[in-house]
Amino acid sequence: MYYSRSKIIGIVLSLLVALVLSLPNILPAAPQKYLSENLGLRPMTLGLDLQGGAYVLLEIDRKDLVEQLLRQQEGDIRSSLREGKSIAHDRKIQKTQDSVTVKITKPEDFAIAKQRLGNLLLPQQSGLFSTGVATNLFDLSDNNGLFTLAISPVGLDAKVASAVKQSLEILKRRTDGLGTSEAIVQQQGKDRIIVQFPGLQDTGRLKELLQGTAKLMFHLLCDEQPTGPNQNPPPSCISYPLKEDVERLNAEKDKAGVEVTEADLRALPQMWVQTSTRATVDGEDLNDAQPSFDQNSRPVVSFGFNSRGAARFAKLTGENIGRPFAIVLDNIVQSAPVIQSTIRGQGQISGNFTVQETGDLAVVLRSGALPAKLTIVEERTVGPSLGSDSIKAGLIASLVGLVGVMAFMFLPYGLFGLFANLALLGNLLLLIATMSFFGFTLTLPGIAGIVLTLGMAVDSNVLIYERIREEWRNGRTALNAIETGFKAALGTVLDANVTTLIAAIVLFGIGSGPIRGFAITLAVGIFTTMFTAFTLTRLLVSLWVRWKRPKEINL
Repeated sequence: MYYSRSKIIGIVLSLLVALVLSLPNILPAAPQKYLSENLGLRPMTLGLDLQGGAYVLLEIDRKDLVEQLLRQQEGDIRSSLREGKSIAHDRKIQKTQDSVTVKITKPEDFAIAKQRLGNLLLPQQSGLFSTGVATNLFDLSDNNGLFTLAISPVGLDAKVASAVKQSLEILKRRTDGLGTSEAIVQQQGKDRIIVQFPGLQDTGRLKELLQGTAKLMFHLLCDEQPTGPNQNPPPSCISYPLKEDVERLNAEKDKAGVEVTEADLRALPQMWVQTSTRATVDGEDLNDAQPSFDQNSRPVVSFGFNSRGAARFAKLTGENIGRPFAIVLDNIVQSAPVIQSTIRGQGQISGNFTVQETGDLAVVLRSGALPAKLTIVEERTVGPSLGSDSIKAGLIASLVGLVGVMAFMFLPYGLFGLFANLALLGNLLLLIATMSFFGFTLTLPGIAGIVLTLGMAVDSNVLIYERIREEWRNGRTALNAIETGFKAALGTVLDANVTTLIAAIVLFGIGSGPIRGFAITLAVGIFTTMFTAFTLTRLLVSLWVRWKRPKEINL
């Protein structure tokens, strides 16, 4: 039961530090701001159910992803059969919902064609944590020179898993770019992502930010342009709707309360652009994008390429001075300026933007393009009044639970119960300080986890005190019974808390937002409980023993 002066100082200092870290949670807004700006001390982050805000559930659009993969595979097949010694094949490559088929016209080319097409199977990592097990995205079949590359269901699942992982990082960068560092972005299931914005009520802006794939392309215009809607482009061209007409259609649909469909977009005035690699530069090589204004004070987005992208862009513009080219963002033509001179890595995107739109577009471009389209499965907003009511209810529940537990400990154990109650208050202080310091998000289930921690915390003291009582009844001296009780109960308390910690880890690993909030507070509470039960409670009992030198134990 001996504690050196350094240990006592260390325990007291830890409680004082916890008190300082917990202060921002009870201070008014002005002192909170001062502590945050000058000392980096912040209150606990409140979750969506406590603070109010926006909740969006997104899902990878598998159909769009498959269409994108097949379109890319079609181009890769053409390039593969043309490189080196060209292989004769039908110019028209057949494309279905899940496969691409090409016909090789000369039997002597079948073997080399199979070898080249075999390099286009696109292996995907599909094992645990996306490592170790490779599965092909495409399966290759040969029917007497008719080669088919069909998407493999297992390979597609691996591709979706990879797309979800990449989308998580991109969405986190986008939310950080808005200045909402408290946003929560988490995966749910195999192909869904949850995004929570505590305190944000503008769901329209949120949806545009999250759903925009930010796929930027620069295309030369085709010599032939459509003269009417629904006209098919030439084989070497592809059609995109114009931004102004898209905005007009969106405005009309918003008034009617109807969503814009793909058929609506196809019926709009189109612009035909060339699809060859020599007439196209994509935005994958962008290294910066910032909102700015042009010479006429109109909002635009200024962008810059890296060295590789700058060289490709300079070549495209240098060889086509005097020709118009289209700036295409997410398959919509933003503008079609005429190339006046060679553009060396710097440019602007204009298109009747507002200042807020240019800011959001710059954030999206800087964060990178999403690997696949995301569709909204569910969206909802939580009002701040509901969050305030939840906080009040949680505080009342916590106080009632705390008072009840303290009364339960004091009545049967007397002075030792008082020591346990002081340790319980220290436990609560350490729990709040830890969550504030590490920026854990407090949710309504998290408050339930705190209340449960308060109830479980005294279990350790009950086990210790009952063991002390047992040793005293067996004839040990008071000091010996106390010391033996703390030592003997350690193993039992440790086993009980380890099993609870395992449950908390499992809940955190497989659960979503609310369940994770509960698991975090439960796990943190286990560590603070172990500290207070065998450090703080033991210290208080030790100081009392050294002061009173008791001959008897009243338990």
